[in-house]
Amino acid sequence: MTAWTVTASINWETVASAATAFGTLVLALATFSVVRSGRRSAVATETALMAGIRPLLLPSRLDDPDQKVGFVDEHWVHVGGGRAAGEATTDTVYLVMSLRNVGNGLAILDRWDLTPYDVFAPVSAQELNRRAGQQRPRRPDQFRRLTRDLYIPPGELGFWQGALRDPSEELFKFASDAVVERRPLTLDLLYSDLRGGQRTVTRFTLRPVGEDQWLATAGRHFALDGPGLR
Repeated sequence: MTAWTVTASINWETVASAATAFGTLVLALATFSVVRSGRRSAVATETALMAGIRPLLLPSRLDDPDQKVGFVDEHWVHVGGGRAAGEATTDTVYLVMSLRNVGNGLAILDRWDLTPYDVFAPVSAQELNRRAGQQRPRRPDQFRRLTRDLYIPPGELGFWQGALRDPSEELFKFASDAVVERRPLTLDLLYSDLRGGQRTVTRFTLRPVGEDQWLATAGRHFALDGPGLR
């Protein structure tokens, strides 16, 4: 009798221990599920928040007003809506483009790169389009830093400006010849949101039209931080 009682007691303790372990496992799984769900919710919330402050630059509308853009050497360039402008002297190449921020956040223009590939020889418009569509931007540290930050509020009109001032530089000759001979140029423009995040490179093509004007068009957008724009 005594032996049977002891045996039964040991069995009940085993069952109780197993039940406790099972309960702990169920609680752990439930906790993991809640944490994972909360994490997904947090990611979705953060994504929505970031989308709410993402800038996106495109050429301005053709009916937007002209802008007068000044450079540090007191040189001034006029640029019309949806257009770009290029002027070349013996010691400086001036480039300007009219822009509009169609995103929800403030756009801070930071860097630019005139060519996304190390080819400076003149190419046809068809070849330029092919390369512009296939080549990714160079590294940000290979871009040229603007001498001042340019800000474009959401939904507002703004501009980009850049200058090349070293006639001995190979890119100077390439850009100067393109402006004088009125050949298309490809421009990669790097900008970010107010916090310096969501860095984006938008690729523009500057095409000569008529006798003295340049038309700006946007080709592709490259997101450098987080998920791509497309």
